[in-house]
Amino acid sequence: MKIMKYVVTFLLLTALAVAQNTSDAPPTAAAPSTSTGSTTNSAIPTDQENAAKAKQLIQQAIQTLGGQAYLTWRTQTSQGRSYSFHHGEPNSLGTQVWRFREYPDKDRLELTKKRDIFEIFNGDKGWEVTFRGVRNLEDTDLQPYMRRRHYSLDSVLREWINQPGVAFFYEGQTVAAQKQTEQVTIMNAKNEAVTLNFDIHTHLPVRKSFTWRDPTDKERNVEEEIYDNYRNVQGILTPFDVTRTYNGEMSAQSFLTEASYNQTLNPELFDPQATWKSKHK
Repeated sequence: MKIMKYVVTFLLLTALAVAQNTSDAPPTAAAPSTSTGSTTNSAIPTDQENAAKAKQLIQQAIQTLGGQAYLTWRTQTSQGRSYSFHHGEPNSLGTQVWRFREYPDKDRLELTKKRDIFEIFNGDKGWEVTFRGVRNLEDTDLQPYMRRRHYSLDSVLREWINQPGVAFFYEGQTVAAQKQTEQVTIMNAKNEAVTLNFDIHTHLPVRKSFTWRDPTDKERNVEEEIYDNYRNVQGILTPFDVTRTYNGEMSAQSFLTEASYNQTLNPELFDPQATWKSKHK
């Protein structure tokens, strides 16, 4: 299994690092070189070169996405249309969506042309608000959202890569979403891994994938997101088209028509009771 290979490699790297630091004796001076040619330090081990290549591609992608503007945006508002699928087949005609996000853990979706159905996420809780009232989302609805947020592209590029114990693996060039890409896997200290594919020409993220094991049936599942139609919004390159797949089958698509960053959002947007009251005065 690919992830197990990364775990073993990561543990070996850790053991080597510990071994190098266990000696308290001062280093002995090296004998002067008698070679008349140029000299270099000992060659960097292949594993270190591999990790350095992965980090370089990640930083290149971050800079292309907008650098500090991308890393520091606090709120995002957007408008567009979303479609859902079942076993790869569309099961709706789509719906209009207005979305309000406050990074890292607040999210509000207003659905339908009348904007009369709301899905609100705040911290580790989620609600649906309709004309019937406020309903706590069941785990079957809440956990998929929380899992996607945990493995989101923004979380990986803004948080994961800076955490202690994270490991980076460059996996070479491959085709993803019909584009030539370079592939990198990032593994955190909990052995959770995300694989990213970057366009070799634009350096933008093309695809993100991760796997998880269902605690009920123990089956391994693969979720992917494909990013396309990037547009510059206030200095941040934003994918206006996003496709999600689940175990190889299309599960959702969204197409933005508008987006903006760093607008001041009313905290009541993320309060389900305040939302209900504002609609039923």
